[in-house]
Formats: sequence, structure tokens, C-alpha cells
Amino acid sequence: MHTVQQLFDLTGKTALITGGSRGLGLQMAQALGEQGAKVVISSRKQSELDEAVAHLKQLGIDATAVAADLGQEAAVMPLVEAALKTLGHIDILVNNAGATWGAPAEDHPVAAWDKVMNLNIRSIFLLSQAVGKLCMIPRKYGRIVNVASIAGLGGNGASSMQTIAYNTSKAAVINFTRTLAGEWGQYGITVNAIAPGFFPSKMTKGLLEKLGTEEMASRAPLRRLGDDEDLKGAVMLFASNAGKHITGQTLAVDGGVSAILS
Repeated sequence: MHTVQQLFDLTGKTALITGGSRGLGLQMAQALGEQGAKVVISSRKQSELDEAVAHLKQLGIDATAVAADLGQEAAVMPLVEAALKTLGHIDILVNNAGATWGAPAEDHPVAAWDKVMNLNIRSIFLLSQAVGKLCMIPRKYGRIVNVASIAGLGGNGASSMQTIAYNTSKAAVINFTRTLAGEWGQYGITVNAIAPGFFPSKMTKGLLEKLGTEEMASRAPLRRLGDDEDLKGAVMLFASNAGKHITGQTLAVDGGVSAILS
């Protein structure tokens, strides 16, 4: 029998977090590191990675970084190999890297559709497949956490955000999570998703400037936006042994917005 503290303890565990240089990815990397995991973070820009690693190390977290553009298939295997070289094995994979594009459906560029789909869902498939085959399946252990969005739980109104590719990709992440959980449960691998609501970030900066903080917060039953701590508990539940009997699930972390979606 383990105590709650022991169930959430990640001492000796390893984690790869994509999109980990800022925002939600950095928040989750910090949470895992705070609980004892050795982490590798990845994103496209080396300068942002350097800043993030410095921040994590200041907190006493064992952190390194690998620059990779996961919108390109050729970047996937080198990232996995570099992470394995550093970590030895990968216990936890957090698929967080993502992109969005705003345009009316009738005018949405095909190239932009492909960019969003390649990063938001294709890279998750490729990275999970590689980590699963090389590490998690042979070791009969793994925790995969995919970052979806409440945008994957519903559509857009005519006057709201025009993000058909993003919404579609995040809905795909949710069903990918269910499907992979069903296939890989036999290997001791759990696969779950977090669906954040509105968090201030580089991706949401434009909308926040347009509508304002108060307006965006008023749309949530809790009357607040997500902050720098609100994903920590969710990622810890799915990444640790506290969630060892949870798989194929999507948890909305959105202040209650999804509860009132029609």
C-alpha cells in the first residue's frame, strides 16, 4: 500500500515534453520535474529552450532540451533518439506541441490546414509510435499524456473563432487517445488527454487583446482564466501511479466552460 505522496512521486522517472519551452508545456514540465522526474523538453526555437532549461534548473529540476520542428516527420526520430540518449528510457511522454490558424472555413488555406494537422495530430501519432516501439512496449510501462483542447469538444459559432483545422485536429487527438489506450493497455501503458480551456498564451494573445481578460473570464462558470498552475494537477494524475487505473480519458481543465456547451 502506498501513501498519496508516494503515488504522485516521480523520483527516478523520465519525461519528454514537446512544446515544452513556454506556456502550458513549460508548466507541465515544471510539474513533472518538481515531483522528481528528469525531463527533456522540445520545441522549435533553441533560444526559448535555453531560457526554459535555465528556469527549470533554477528550481532544482534535472532538465535538458532538444530543438525539433515536429511538423516535419523527419524530426521525430532524431528527437526520440536524442531524448533516449539523455534519459536512458522514456517513462512519460507529453504530446503538447501544437499550432492554430484562424480563417473562415470557405477560405481556409489548404497549406494552413496541413500545417495544423501535421503538428497537432500527425506528430502525436508518429512520436507516440516511436516511443512506444522503442521504449514503452518493450518495458511494459508508459504514461502518455496528449494535450487536446475544449475546442475539440465542440464547434464554432458564426461569430466566434474561425479555427476549423484546429478544432478538427483536437477532436482527432481525443479519439486518438481513446484508440491508443485500447490497443496499448495490454502493455501497461496508459494514454490520456488534457483538454485545456482558455489560458493566456502566445497562441491566444490575439483573441485576448481583441476581447479582453474580463470578457473571456466571464464565459467560464468559475469566472476566471487558466493560470500557471492549473494544469499541474491534471498532468501529475495522468503521469504518475496515482492514475495507473485511468486510461483513454479526456479531462477538461477549463473553468467549467465545457459543462455549459450546448
